[in-house]
Amino acid sequence: MDIDQDVEPSVQRALFEQVRRHTGIAMSERKWTMLKGRLRRRVMALGLPDYRDYLQVLDTNADEVGDFIDLVTTNETSFFRTPRIWEYFAQTFLPQWFAAHCGETLRVWSAASSSGEEAWSTAMLCEEFRAREAAFRYAIVGTDISDGILASARAGSYKGRSFEGLRERHAALLQKYFHSDGAQADVVDALRAHVVFRRHNLYAAPRDLGQFDLVLLRNVLIYFDLEGQRAVLANVRRAMRPDAVLIVGESESLSRVTTGFTFEQPLVYRNGHSREERDHEHA
Repeated sequence: MDIDQDVEPSVQRALFEQVRRHTGIAMSERKWTMLKGRLRRRVMALGLPDYRDYLQVLDTNADEVGDFIDLVTTNETSFFRTPRIWEYFAQTFLPQWFAAHCGETLRVWSAASSSGEEAWSTAMLCEEFRAREAAFRYAIVGTDISDGILASARAGSYKGRSFEGLRERHAALLQKYFHSDGAQADVVDALRAHVVFRRHNLYAAPRDLGQFDLVLLRNVLIYFDLEGQRAVLANVRRAMRPDAVLIVGESESLSRVTTGFTFEQPLVYRNGHSREERDHEHA
């Protein structure tokens, strides 16, 4: 029996709703082929006759929800993705922040951090800056909704395309910040001391993450509808200090969304909170 045959529209819609319920990601009928491609092997592994039975498993087995989230979320990233962002971070943001925040610790949030390349890229550039400014201190929090991908991020061990890209474009950083045998690279302890990874759903208020000076929310908003984008951005903004910076992905813009952010340059936005507004929100 082919479980992909004649899947009722009501079952498709119910699975889309499960995706939205657990991740906030909006899917339509156009995404059905992709979704069933991700779920098919899991449904068969559980010995279920069809997707309707899988819906019952999701409703009755809390442990299955984690596997479901791992399957339906997209985790694609690389070291130093979108070079212009990293040039801005190293050459503009870090010097300006350090000059204005003497004695403070820079806090960076890599939201939807996937397998960790973004967080470790940030840490490498922070270490490079600290080599020039010994008083500079930093802390990085990477979050994702998928427990499986968070385990990979924490491991800090890379091979394949991630490793090859780093070796080809940033050989000096690879040599300095990774232990490598030529086929795999493992993050050194000097970076690990400044980076933690935690589970967080961007649809939820970030109550225990603290306040950040910089948030990397890249290639995330494209998976949400307009309502979802507003909700995610509102939650992210709650975790940002006044005048903090938000960086989005190369295919994203906040022009369609009414937010408290102001445009600074392509992909870079400034939090428009006043201190009075911040005090009111936390009153």
